[in-house]
Amino acid sequence: MAYTLANLQSDIRSYTEVDDSVLTDAILNTVIKNAENEIYREVASDVSNFYATSNAVIGNRYVTIPSDLRTIRYVQFTDSDGKQVYLDQRDPSFMAEFYETPDTANGLPQYYASWDENFWVVSPTPDAAYKITLAYTKQPESITNTTQPTGAPASLNGTYVSNKYQDMLLYGCLKNAYGYLKGPADLLQYYSTAFRTAMASYGVEQQGRRKRGEYDDGVIRTPIKSDSPSTY
Repeated sequence: MAYTLANLQSDIRSYTEVDDSVLTDAILNTVIKNAENEIYREVASDVSNFYATSNAVIGNRYVTIPSDLRTIRYVQFTDSDGKQVYLDQRDPSFMAEFYETPDTANGLPQYYASWDENFWVVSPTPDAAYKITLAYTKQPESITNTTQPTGAPASLNGTYVSNKYQDMLLYGCLKNAYGYLKGPADLLQYYSTAFRTAMASYGVEQQGRRKRGEYDDGVIRTPIKSDSPSTY
């Protein structure tokens, strides 16, 4: 059965035999988020792969980074003739040195670099409204951030992990909860081992999905902006 946030919090308190005067909702939300983040860091899931598309603005060398980006997979520019260029990542100093006058170095971009937490900078500066495709791994939704209408099934507003891999999520939460509570070492070890075993199975399943190509169709695409925050 898919987890709701309330169900998961209730199970953590039940398994640990600790009530909400100690394991408050706020503490449990942190426990849950830490378990989710460990899962997302350890296992690459194609469910988290996203594509964002936009068009370059002539004379604007900045590209907005998607707000839910976790890791970048590739940046692609496509011209009106269909020519595709996959940009190489560089340090900003490389582009400033390679193109001594960035404003006059115009053309189809070949490189990109991090400008700040919100923008990438590309070089050369776009001289046409090239199509931009960003392939990236998004920051997955946390069950602690989902809202659920009264009486609605958990699957409507749950997450991929909470809906399909409840045991793994619970084990991770119990491991973290016992660590927080300074609980019995044997129980901490038990749930740590159970969590690692469940994650190993989850990883094998994700690799199998990738080989079968279950995610080839229906890729979600989101628009991105290309605003200019400043100049060199």
